[in-house]
Amino acid sequence: MKALLIWPIMPNSFWSYQETLDLAGLRATNPPLGLITVAAMLPSDWELRLSDRNVRLETDADWEWCDIVIISAMIIQKQDFGELIKKGKKLGKKVAVGGPFATSVPEFAIEAGADYLILDEGEITIPMFLEALEKGEEKGIFRATEKPDVTQTPLPRFDLLDLNAYIAMTVQFSRGCPFQCEFCDIITLFGRKPRTKTPEQILAELEVLYQMGWWRYVFIVDDNFIGNKRNAKVFLRELIPWMEKRNYPFALLTEASLNLAEDDELLELMVKAGFVMVFMGIETPDVDSLAGINKEQNTRTSLVESCHKITKAGLQIMSGFILGFDGEKPGAGKRIQEFVEETCIPQAHLNLLQALPNTAMWTRLQKEGRLIDGLGEFLGSQKALMNFVPTRPISEIADEFIETFWNLYEPMPYLKRTFKHFMMIEGWRAKYQRTLTKSEIQFLMSICWRQGVLRSTRFVFWQQLITMVRLKPHLLYDYLIALGVGEHFFKFRHEVKVEIESELAELQQHEQNKKATILQLETVS
Repeated sequence: MKALLIWPIMPNSFWSYQETLDLAGLRATNPPLGLITVAAMLPSDWELRLSDRNVRLETDADWEWCDIVIISAMIIQKQDFGELIKKGKKLGKKVAVGGPFATSVPEFAIEAGADYLILDEGEITIPMFLEALEKGEEKGIFRATEKPDVTQTPLPRFDLLDLNAYIAMTVQFSRGCPFQCEFCDIITLFGRKPRTKTPEQILAELEVLYQMGWWRYVFIVDDNFIGNKRNAKVFLRELIPWMEKRNYPFALLTEASLNLAEDDELLELMVKAGFVMVFMGIETPDVDSLAGINKEQNTRTSLVESCHKITKAGLQIMSGFILGFDGEKPGAGKRIQEFVEETCIPQAHLNLLQALPNTAMWTRLQKEGRLIDGLGEFLGSQKALMNFVPTRPISEIADEFIETFWNLYEPMPYLKRTFKHFMMIEGWRAKYQRTLTKSEIQFLMSICWRQGVLRSTRFVFWQQLITMVRLKPHLLYDYLIALGVGEHFFKFRHEVKVEIESELAELQQHEQNKKATILQLETVS
């Protein structure tokens, strides 16, 4: 069997870092870990080709060559996902799909014409799919009734990737999260009991990357790396000597819940193991809103103090914030902005609240008759209005969102905030034993040119840079990378503003037309 594995185009969003990628001469942030893991589960006598369409578009020859197309996607990729399914069918190919979007909304893939839906987690459903193929079955929907043992998950096919195209490589240690935030689909997809790989497994994956010559960022893509604290500590204790022996070839990134601040030992182990950044879902500084979405873990201690503790320990924080919770009071955007400035978090992922399919929030809003358009064009990105009726005027929330997003990514405040954040870092930091590549040097020079010469930030930029060189030289590389990431946001905020204002105007026009129609009918009657 000849299989073409395709990862659809990722629209420009907070996570795409498009402007930063362009400056760095790279094509994408991360590779499709799910697809290369699926590739490892397919029969050894299959011929495989991988097309990450964010890196390289597949060719006509690729389509002609293959017997079957296997496509995975997240909800933000749904447009390209649907078009690829239709193209495969038009060309007479068998089309199999999977991944989080198909799992959550299988009817989308069915309507687009997919032959095989390999849903849930592949360790269970890939064998079902292969058995159906052997029997000559032309179609099939394969679902799991249990969660797989990830200690049996094979090593991903990193060899299928163009390593030079990405900012970071990806590995996965665990699946699932013990918490039950109402808006989150992770517990729907992977359950509330975190399952972890063995330390030997994950170290074997890292060893492959190391032997392939990858010596940059590695993103451990767990939705909550510390969901199982005991197993995380076991892994970290084995990771530390592995990293030390190889002179810390990787800078590690991950996602974790804010209760990390409650565990000093875990914090210390993560820093010692080479973690430099952690994404945390803070969501809002409004305690009432946190309680309303079942995010009680963020209400136990001071959010500001928790952030400061994690930063001082040695981890750069990237955070998630949301506007539009039920019962939210006016001025929520301003309160988020003030919180970000107080904690000096450089990258604040601000989003309008959106109900994701099959989450507890989706189900509740559906029962209440408040869902508007379940799968709008930009659902899953900053360029989408809320897909339900909120408890305060949507225009008020949208205006707050536009203003807050714009202000967070004004170049001068971003530079000052980033500097303060890195100056706050006091913890131990590994000395990475590697030489900068030509593209990295060009990227860093571009940042110096844009922020230190072209923009009005020039004097502040050089003052801060000199101070960093003098006081925190071991943080200089990560500091400049953070400034470089800012380039994406400085530009992307314009897209967000234009699109949200356009959608809001369209919605308001629709409401006016609706009212006019009702008035006309009343007049006639």
